[in-house]
Amino acid sequence: MAAPKQFAPRPDYNSGGNRGGANNRNNNRRNDFGPRRNERIRATEVRCIGPNGEQLGIISTRDALEIARARGLDLLEIAPMANPPVCRVVDYGKYLYEESKKQKQQKQVASKMKEVKMRPRIDEHDLLVKVRRAEMFLYNGNKVKVTLMFRFRELEHPEFGFETIKRLIDAVANVGTADNQPKLMGRSITTMLTPLPQSKRKLVYNAEPIKDEDVGEDDDNDAAE
Repeated sequence: MAAPKQFAPRPDYNSGGNRGGANNRNNNRRNDFGPRRNERIRATEVRCIGPNGEQLGIISTRDALEIARARGLDLLEIAPMANPPVCRVVDYGKYLYEESKKQKQQKQVASKMKEVKMRPRIDEHDLLVKVRRAEMFLYNGNKVKVTLMFRFRELEHPEFGFETIKRLIDAVANVGTADNQPKLMGRSITTMLTPLPQSKRKLVYNAEPIKDEDVGEDDDNDAAE
């Protein structure tokens, strides 16, 4: 058996005079990311916005930095392509927190897509289950993709599929509307449902609100055959 690979020992930055230089290089690399702030702002003058959103006008970058420092804050370049660049006096730590929060909210909105699957000859009980699931997803503010799959022999009568998907759309009209007319593509009919404004959503087929994780994802194996 081959001997294990030997790695070179890690440099000991605690014992030599290179420690400061290495740390400075690392700090410079970290500072290269994100918008310019404080001494990294290259323009000689900027259009400055105060910490409360007040317009301070076009002033020298040096004066803008002094205003920020006097308040214990940072000068952040928010529109570098403007002439002159636009900068704002901010709490940089709070700024990073708010930006991170916005990104998380955007990801949550992007992930709010649910799907309900059916077949054209679905029985009444199973259709009611689909309606309840779609209604709850829409009530909770999700967009819902409705997919109706045909077996090959069922494609001889696509009208049955359109009728079934229309019944579901009509049933959930109390919580959402179709973005467009259902379309036949290949072996499936699809449409997208968008929730109504929250104040207009009403439950009809569900007794009370249920969280998405308790509704569960739609898993209709028959629809994929």
